Amino acid sequence: MPDETPESNNSNSPRNKRPERSQRDPGGQEPQFNWRGLLLFAVAFALIGGALLFRGNSLVSTDEITLPKFENLLKEGKIVSTQEKPLELVIEEGRNTQYLSGFYRKKAVPPATEEIPTPFKTSVYMPFNGTTLEKQLAAAGITPNVRPESNMLASTILNILPILLFLVVLYFFFRSQIKMAGRGAMNFGKSKAKMLAREKNQITFKDVAGVEEAKEEVQELVEFLRDPKKFQKLGGRIPKGILMIGSPGTGKTLLARAIAGEADVPFFNISGSDFVEMFVGVGASRVRDMFEQGRKSAPCLIFIDEIDAVGRHRGHGVGGGHDEREQTLNQLLVEMDGFDAQDGVIIIAATNRPDVLDPALLRPGRFDRQVTVSLPDVKGREEILRVHAKKVKLSEEVNLSLIARGTPGYSGAELANVLNEAALTAARKGQKAIEQTDLEEARDKVRWGKERRSMAMSEQEKTSTAWHEAGHALLNVVIDHTHPLHKVTIIPRGQYLGATMYLPEGDKYATQRKEALAMLVMTMGGRIAEEMFTGDVSNGASGDIAQATKLARRMVCEWGMSNLGMIRFSEENEMVFLGRDVSRAREYSESTAQQIDAEVKRLIDDAYRKATEILEAQKEKVKLIAHALLEFETLEGSQVEDLINLGYMKNPPVIAQKPPPLPPPPSNTPGAETSKPIEPDFPTGGLAAPVPA
Repeated sequence: MPDETPESNNSNSPRNKRPERSQRDPGGQEPQFNWRGLLLFAVAFALIGGALLFRGNSLVSTDEITLPKFENLLKEGKIVSTQEKPLELVIEEGRNTQYLSGFYRKKAVPPATEEIPTPFKTSVYMPFNGTTLEKQLAAAGITPNVRPESNMLASTILNILPILLFLVVLYFFFRSQIKMAGRGAMNFGKSKAKMLAREKNQITFKDVAGVEEAKEEVQELVEFLRDPKKFQKLGGRIPKGILMIGSPGTGKTLLARAIAGEADVPFFNISGSDFVEMFVGVGASRVRDMFEQGRKSAPCLIFIDEIDAVGRHRGHGVGGGHDEREQTLNQLLVEMDGFDAQDGVIIIAATNRPDVLDPALLRPGRFDRQVTVSLPDVKGREEILRVHAKKVKLSEEVNLSLIARGTPGYSGAELANVLNEAALTAARKGQKAIEQTDLEEARDKVRWGKERRSMAMSEQEKTSTAWHEAGHALLNVVIDHTHPLHKVTIIPRGQYLGATMYLPEGDKYATQRKEALAMLVMTMGGRIAEEMFTGDVSNGASGDIAQATKLARRMVCEWGMSNLGMIRFSEENEMVFLGRDVSRAREYSESTAQQIDAEVKRLIDDAYRKATEILEAQKEKVKLIAHALLEFETLEGSQVEDLINLGYMKNPPVIAQKPPPLPPPPSNTPGAETSKPIEPDFPTGGLAAPVPA
């Protein structure tokens, strides 16, 4: 985040006058522990245990005695039968069980000798032993009182109460989950747009660099929302929609978050893929609900990221259109500028595929303004690096302007990745700060891949790669209209066994014909040098062939840089829209296609012939570069220029390993007698400047 400034601390600044937003993102709240449910759960278990305990034990201790023991006590005359303590025969209604309840004389706890009346309970089964029991009672002179007892209600309650308590506890414990499940089941048509809380978004326009024109256009929108009368005095109206277009990584979503950080109005954000669901009609319903929420909070901003997921051209696509997606798009069109559209809801959308969007979505009245978020220039790259450099620790010797000049064509995301990779590299080395060499290595790693020094290459492959890259490097230096050579290496990097890297001096927005022809010549150098010095070719030039073919075809079909004249023979875009491009018919004849193929071949053949002539004339210098690559593995552009112009390097790199000898070419190869490795005039093992006498 940027450092605090007096302006940001000013209590009268517009940002501090903004009302506090009471709405919070439901998805952003942290889950809270359900203490109430846990307490109810514990109480329920206590009640269940108490009920079971009460069911099994009465308040007064009663002895359970068997029927034979009762008969013995009856014979001994220890059964009490008085008016206050009668013997009762209890009959349980609804059940075939009875029991005798009363008191018998029992000795107290020693050393006491007297007998005290003690309650007892004896289970009997009258249909089986009723006659015998009646005779014994009659012989003892005891007539039991018959008492019916109905405990079905209590028994039922005691049986059902634990289950009811358990269900109640489950309900309270999972009440929030039940509510969420009900809301999810019944609210498929509700919008998934989330209001961005101000306290969660601290990004402002100060954190967005390198896209000044885009910032001015969206900042004008924020100012309009803050003071609409300033613009309405002249009859101006607020734009209904702004479409941000740009390559991936240029900062479209970051710019939208900065708008949210600066605006005084509610800000809703949603992704284009959140509209379409597996249920028919859900997408259109969510669009309606989203605009309904917006109208309730008007004026407000709604940001739709990746709008191409829902705004694709209607009627295109293999197999016909997608009805559900088209219904969603139709509803979006109506809500943005339909019969009963209302002001106050502003749509900001972002996409990197504007070619697939429906024309009805792009017309004024819906998206009134299209903001192009382009790749940053050298000044913008430096600003972006300085913004991201606040989050890392840089050495005092680091020159970010030098890194900015050496990263043409890098997007904001790539520049942020460069600093992150440099920080990781410095941490692995145990450094206290990021050095300039770390940034340069990170720059090459982000664009061309990481060096794969552990990759096992045979000496033959390494030698062939050295000749290949030497051919590229020499042509890049000696011919005109090429970009300056940055680095050449035979260390595998990314998916390549070797690489010749060049960087333009500044930002390039157009390609000249001489530059394109020079690029073709330089691309041919690798294959020619391989064949010239090894007598064989490999598949290492497949990438060069593809690059040269694509460049030559664009020169003929799109740029009018051939003998066929100023005619465009291709309607292809760099981004293919399947379904529209498949059905498109070719707009030129078969004979014209043959002329195009012949012209492409002529451009490549001319470049091959010119590259061969230059390499034949500069064969000794190619050998010097190849020797140096085998010795040092990586050469800077200035070191290659020294080898070509001086025959030695003023500042040679540190020797990585002892160079293997170059194998002689086959004897049956034409020109073999001239292709033997030439021993340099200085001692073997060093291509540095000779020591002065």
